[in-house]
Amino acid sequence: MSISGKLTVMAATAAIVGALTAIGGAAQAQTVEYKPKSAGDFVIRARGIAMVPDESTSTNDIATGGGELSNDYAPEVDFSYFITDNIAVELIAATTKHDLDWKNPDVDLGSVWLLPPTLTVQYHFMPKERFSPYIGAGLNYTFFYNEKSGAAQSISYDNGIGYALQAGFDYAISGPWSLNVDVKKVFLDTKVTADLGAGPVEVDADLDPWVFGVGVGYRF
Repeated sequence: MSISGKLTVMAATAAIVGALTAIGGAAQAQTVEYKPKSAGDFVIRARGIAMVPDESTSTNDIATGGGELSNDYAPEVDFSYFITDNIAVELIAATTKHDLDWKNPDVDLGSVWLLPPTLTVQYHFMPKERFSPYIGAGLNYTFFYNEKSGAAQSISYDNGIGYALQAGFDYAISGPWSLNVDVKKVFLDTKVTADLGAGPVEVDADLDPWVFGVGVGYRF
């Protein structure tokens, strides 16, 4: 992970800790009625996310250096359905844009958009409480599109399937509305093929991004 990525992780962690502290204080005086989760509920959430790749690369075609993928920030929408009071399935959709650079030697390899729909199964520990934490696990399939080649003559990415782990909480605000804080780790591999003018170069890349999200949910 680059220095900027580490700083983003630290900032996101600090924001989550701050949100937890604020929620804990508000909970002491909160008397507004809220709707507990229950089987059959649908929840739609809108989040702002930070996509922070934790990349590593390997290749037999370049003797030194490694690839770096930039962070991005984007809106995200997800839909959840509660199978039981405690168990829900969630479909997450967002798209992000990332710049790719090869370091040592320094080569601008353009940019690429990622569309990574992710399906997770969650366990909600306290669905009837105002503060309701959960964990989840599932699968992700990432589409790479609208590639820009930068200094390369051409570049392409293999779409890939990966695993996802998730943790977060909902905090009921009023009625069906809730605050949501969510963290995901997606294990995603791809093969990047770039033509630098002397034939194709293949790079195996483990992107493995962290996804930090904060937003609101509506249950119906």
